[in-house]
Amino acid sequence: MASTLLRTTPAIRAALRTPAAKPAAALFGTSFVRSKATLPDLPYDYSALEPYISGKIMELHHSKHHQTYVNGLNTALETVEEAKEKGDFTKAAAQAPLINFHGGGHLNHSLFWENLAPASKEGGGEPSGSLADAIKRDFGSFDTFRKQTNTALAGIQGSGWAWLVQDKTSGTIGLVTRANQDPVTGNLQPLLGIDAWEHAYYLQYENRKAEYFEAIWNVINWKTVASRFEK
Repeated sequence: MASTLLRTTPAIRAALRTPAAKPAAALFGTSFVRSKATLPDLPYDYSALEPYISGKIMELHHSKHHQTYVNGLNTALETVEEAKEKGDFTKAAAQAPLINFHGGGHLNHSLFWENLAPASKEGGGEPSGSLADAIKRDFGSFDTFRKQTNTALAGIQGSGWAWLVQDKTSGTIGLVTRANQDPVTGNLQPLLGIDAWEHAYYLQYENRKAEYFEAIWNVINWKTVASRFEK
């Protein structure tokens, strides 16, 4: 499911012309269409990822947390439109951090849900084909890649994400982390994102987040990751 995106208007572009707003500017320079963001449906039931991710976590994560980002993004964009009509570009520019946070949260989670699948179906195991070859080339082995990802996740201070990304120029893949809901932008294509926010695991794993980082590999949908890599 592709996330619902929004085309920039002159007012939004004006609001994003500050150094702090660069991530948001990059986010809104892709394939946004002029419509309200909406919460995407999941291609599986909330309980389908158990025992690795509980149904209660999935329900709250999707229907509450992701919905909050959708609502926040729509509100910020509506404020920009209203400010544009009044010629209040200071107010429009002030929405840039909110667009980055809520827009990033919406985009990141829309990709995240696609990255997951029940272990009884597409979830778990290891990638194959060209993606597997690229992981071996750039990390040495799948096991090394997984360990480095878990180390990156554990090293996030506070809330954030770890991403497997592809450099659009060189084609090489690597790992990056992003704080809060900052999206992957610029010359990097996000392939696989793992949510390290507490709301992604705390109800089930409490303070044992390392167990969550290990468990989630059992429900990674390598088919969707590979499809992004092969585009």
